[in-house]
Formats: sequence, C-alpha cells, structure tokens
Amino acid sequence: MEPVEEYTKIESVFVRGRNALLLRGAFTPVFTDYYLHLMQHGIRHGADLDQMLKDCLAVLSLHCTARPWAETIAWTANLRAPRVNLFVTGSSTDQSIVGRIFTEDVREPDRNLLYAQTISKNSAEPRNTMLEVEGRNPLQWMKRFYEQSEQRPCQVFSFGDDRYALIAAQPDCDLDWLAALDADAVENIEATEQTNLLETRRFRFHCGCTLDRILPVLGGWRERMDELFGDQDSINVQCPRCAANFTVTRGMLG
Repeated sequence: MEPVEEYTKIESVFVRGRNALLLRGAFTPVFTDYYLHLMQHGIRHGADLDQMLKDCLAVLSLHCTARPWAETIAWTANLRAPRVNLFVTGSSTDQSIVGRIFTEDVREPDRNLLYAQTISKNSAEPRNTMLEVEGRNPLQWMKRFYEQSEQRPCQVFSFGDDRYALIAAQPDCDLDWLAALDADAVENIEATEQTNLLETRRFRFHCGCTLDRILPVLGGWRERMDELFGDQDSINVQCPRCAANFTVTRGMLG
C-alpha cells in the first residue's frame, strides 16, 4: 500500500483552442487529514452531510487555484430542511483548506443561501456575494456561483476515487464545447485537446487553531466567569473553523 501524500496537488491547465481553464486534483490527502481530525476530536457526521462537506472542500480548493494567490476565500452554506450550515475556507498562500458543519442553533432560512467572501491582500475591503442555491450538491452550487459572481460558465465533475475537476470559460471560450462536456471527456482531455500545464498548487486540511489562540477570544468573559462557567470548573469550546474541541478551565482565564 502506497503512503498518502501530505498535500493534494491541484493542476491548473489551459485548454488551447477552446480557451478554457481546467483545475483538477486528487483529494485523498485532504480527506485523510479531515478524517483524522474528526477522530481526534470525536466528531461524527451522517453520510450525506459528510459527503457535502468533502465536496465543498474539494470544489473550493479548485476555485482557489483558479484565483490569484493572495486571496483567502470562505463559503457558508445556510440550508433548510433540515437546518444546517456548512463552512469552508481556503488559501493558496497558506496552502490550506478547512471546514466544518453546524447543526445546532442554526437559523432556518426561507431558501437555501450561499454566502461567499473573498479577502485579498491587495484590497482593503472583502468582496461579498450572496446567492440562492438549489438542492444539496456543492458541485452545482459552484456552477451557480460562477454564473453569478464570476460572470462566466463552468462545469464541475467528481470522478470517484476522491478526484475532482472544474473547467471554466476564459475570454473567447468555445461555450458550446464547454456546455457539452461530460466527465469522461474531461478526464481524458489530453487525448482530444491541446493543453498546457500552467502551474500546480498544494492544499492540505489544516486549521492552525490552538488553545493559546482560543483563550484570547474568551478574554471578555473574565469579569463574568459565573455566567460563562455556571457551576462548572471547565467548559468545552469549539473552533469556529474546524470544530476542534478544547477544554477551558476557570484558571486559564483567571
């Protein structure tokens, strides 16, 4: 059995003559670290929610690779029936993708909404997008996101074996060709099209949260310790980005 790579490598490929950008990668390294993280913190998800989060991690990594390096991109999907929030965020500069699922204290919207935020080191203000999405398939959400926010069409595919691809229109793209693509055509694109590998980026499932980073967030409770702890000596605090569990005692805030 071959060892799992530490990072998922995502290729950015230009399809010449069609003027399209193909992003593709095998996400076994990301998903392996994701499952190790769940085991470490005793987190369990149902199969459907687990697959949705994995799809979000994959397609957002592909989108990050299509964008400039100096950006951090975050998605929050607020879904109804049943109520659930999915959060994912990624950065090419940090070479990381991370996410979690919220199932408690979730506000139920009247429709499924996707909130996207892009923070660039070259811009003072983040770029925010909100759009309505249908169903519970993150691959379809990405197609909708590209139509509305990126102002260009794309196709998104899952090939199995943790492999995903996103192919997006560039200026003067052959849009009829792009719309007619299926998974088999994209998987074997070198056999039918001229392609150039532009770059390769790396991603791993990584948050970077620690107890030392969590404690300052609770600093405002120092004067209201009884409110925070009640009659307990310790509480459990979750990281808002990855749901890692940390035990915080009164003495840590004293």
